[in-house]
Amino acid sequence: MYETKDSGKRRQFSTWMVRDTNDNKPRFDLIMPKELPLDSTMMYRLAMLLARWAKKYTERNREQANTQEELDRFKESAFRHFMQRFSWEDDEDHAAAVLFNIQWAEFVKYKLLSLSNK
Repeated sequence: MYETKDSGKRRQFSTWMVRDTNDNKPRFDLIMPKELPLDSTMMYRLAMLLARWAKKYTERNREQANTQEELDRFKESAFRHFMQRFSWEDDEDHAAAVLFNIQWAEFVKYKLLSLSNK
């Protein structure tokens, strides 16, 4: 069953509505710059990279990774794309590729740690 988490702190609005505070909660709303067009944001560019990946390899292919070799491959690719972005190469969206590879390296690392704790 679910529970509603409660920090014990309250914020009262001018309408008298009361809500729990945002203290120590993730601020996903701050990820996207307000004045940047959607198709220029990193979230959009990452989503487009994932769409291209899905066409090339199938939608959830990357989630099968669970070995050190695959973790190392994501890390190698992240660093290569970082260096290409740092060098201003624009033949691919290297910035989005850096985020993609770091995300999936973290995923594989999580899986490896989970397996080792069993």
